[in-house]
Amino acid sequence: MIPFPSEIIEQYTKLGAWGTPTLGDLFQQNAELKPLEIALVDAPNREDFSAGAPRRLSYDELRQNVDRLATVLISEGLVKDDIILVQLPNIAELVILYLAAAHTGLIVSPIPVQYRVKEIKDIVSIIEPKAYFTTTKFKKFNHARYFAENLAEFDVEIYAWGNEPPNDAKSLDDLLLRVTNNVPLNDYLKMLDTTANDIFTVCWTSGTEAKPKGVPRTHNNWVTTGTGNVDGVGLQDGDCILLPFPAVNMASVGALLVPWLMICGKLVLHHPFDMKVFLDQIQHEKVNYTVAAPALLNMILQEEEIWKHTDISSLKYLGTGSAPPDAWMMKKFQEDHGIAITNFFGSNEGTPLCAGYADVPDPEKRSKYFPRAGVEGYVWRNRAANWIQTKLVDIEKGELIEKPGKPGELAVRGPCLFPGYYKRGEFDRTAFDSDGYFYSGDLFEIASDGDDPCYYRFVGRKKDLILRGGMNISPAELDDLLSRHPRLLEAAVAGYPDEILGERVCAFVVPKSGERISFEEIIDYFHEVGVAPYKIPERMIVMDALPRNPLNKVLRHELTAILEKEK
Repeated sequence: MIPFPSEIIEQYTKLGAWGTPTLGDLFQQNAELKPLEIALVDAPNREDFSAGAPRRLSYDELRQNVDRLATVLISEGLVKDDIILVQLPNIAELVILYLAAAHTGLIVSPIPVQYRVKEIKDIVSIIEPKAYFTTTKFKKFNHARYFAENLAEFDVEIYAWGNEPPNDAKSLDDLLLRVTNNVPLNDYLKMLDTTANDIFTVCWTSGTEAKPKGVPRTHNNWVTTGTGNVDGVGLQDGDCILLPFPAVNMASVGALLVPWLMICGKLVLHHPFDMKVFLDQIQHEKVNYTVAAPALLNMILQEEEIWKHTDISSLKYLGTGSAPPDAWMMKKFQEDHGIAITNFFGSNEGTPLCAGYADVPDPEKRSKYFPRAGVEGYVWRNRAANWIQTKLVDIEKGELIEKPGKPGELAVRGPCLFPGYYKRGEFDRTAFDSDGYFYSGDLFEIASDGDDPCYYRFVGRKKDLILRGGMNISPAELDDLLSRHPRLLEAAVAGYPDEILGERVCAFVVPKSGERISFEEIIDYFHEVGVAPYKIPERMIVMDALPRNPLNKVLRHELTAILEKEK
C-alpha cells in the first residue's frame, strides 16, 4: 500500500532521503553481516511481567525466529497490506513480529498494553484488522481473554503467546512448533512486491479529539526518522541500545528500534519501567545509548549511590524529550561524565526537531534550543535536518513569522512526515496547508545565538493535549465520558505538572442538583467503561459550574490556572 504520489517519491529519492531497502531488508542485511553477534536481549525480569523466559538471540537466531513466525503468518492466510493489531509488552516476540511483518509486507498497528475496550473498539472500527496479536500474561492481565470476551463483535482472529490461550484464540507457541521448513515462505517471497514506499505501521495519536487518529508511516518515513536520530545522537556501528519505552510510537520505534537496525547493533528491551532493572541492564549489557525523561535523568544525576554502586561507564550518549530538560542537568552530564544529551522534540506524525551535540555543542543551549531545520541559509550536520522544511505561522493572522521573539505554530514538510491520517481525511484538511506543510499544534519562537536567529525555542502547546509519561491524553475524550455519568451535570479535565511523569490528569466535576459524588466513584466509573489506566484522573475538584466563553466552550486554561494557584 503506497500512500505517496509518484512525484513525491521521486523528489525525496533524488534528495537522498528515501531509498529502496525496507526495514525487513535492513535486518536481513544485518543477519548476513553479523550472524553470530548478539542482536536482541529480553529484560532479565521478563518472567515477572510476561509469559516465557528471557531470551538472548544472535542475529542468526533472530533471523530463524523471524522466518519461522513469517511462515506462520502466511500459512494463516495473511498477505501483503493486511493490517494486524498488536498489543504486546517489550518482549522479544514484539520485535520478532515487527520484523516478520516487514519481511512479508504486512502492516503493523501497535497499541499500548494499557488500552482497554473503549480505545480498542475505536481503533478496530477504523483499521479493520485481519488479526490481533497479544499475550496471555502481562503482569496479572490476560489480554487474549479480554479481547475474546469484550470484542467478539469484530471478525478478528486472535493469536496469543503464553499458556492457556482462550478457546477463541490460536496459540502462537503451538503454531510455531509446527513449522518444519521455510519452503512456503520462500515461495511467498518470490511473488512479493513490497517497496520501501509501502506503509509499514499505523500508530495512534489521541490528538485533542475524542477518538484516536491512525498515523500511517512507510518504511522510508521510518528510515528518514532513524537517520535523524542516528546523526543527532552520533550513534556508531554496533552500539548497544536500551529500549525502555513501549515500542508503539515515535519515541520508541523511531528513536530506538529503527536506529538499532540502521547501525547493526544490540537491542536490549525493558518494560515496565523499573529503576533497579534499568541500571542493572546498563551495567551488565554495556549499554551505550538510551532515552529517559528529564526528571529521571535529574534523579540519576543527583543520586550519589547510583554512581557509587553501578558501573554505567559504557554510556556514551543519552536522549531526552517529552518536557524541556534542565540546563544544569545537561551541563553536568556533559562536563562531569562526558555524556552529551540529545534533546528531541517529535510526534507520531513525524515532527523531527533534534538538538544534538554536533549541531548545538553548548549543553545549556541544547536544553532549550533546536536548530531551525530546513530554513534557507542554514546547513546542519544532521542530514535529516537538511531534508525537511520548517516554518512558524502566526496562529491568529496566519502570517509567516521571520523575526525572533514572537510565538507561532510550527509547520513541517519533508520525507519524515506521514501522508495523512488513516481513513480520517476530515482531519487532513486542517492539519495540512495547500503547500503540504503539516501543522503540529506546537508553539515555538525564533531564538538567536548572538545576532544569528538560527534556533527555535519551544513555547507551549496550541492544543489542550495532556502528556502523561510520554503518552498523549485527549481531554475531549475524557470530557465526553464524564458528561455521560448519570450524577454529573457537566465535567471537564485538565493537566497539572508532575516532576516524574510530566503531567497528570485532574477532573473538574459539577454534580447535578442534590447529588454528591466521590473521587473513588469517578475512578470506578472509568474502570467500568474500559478506559486505559493511564488516562484515569488522579485528582478531582468539585465546582458549582465550569468556566465557559460566550460560545459555551469550556475555558480549559482557567481550569489549569486553578491547579497552578493551588500549587
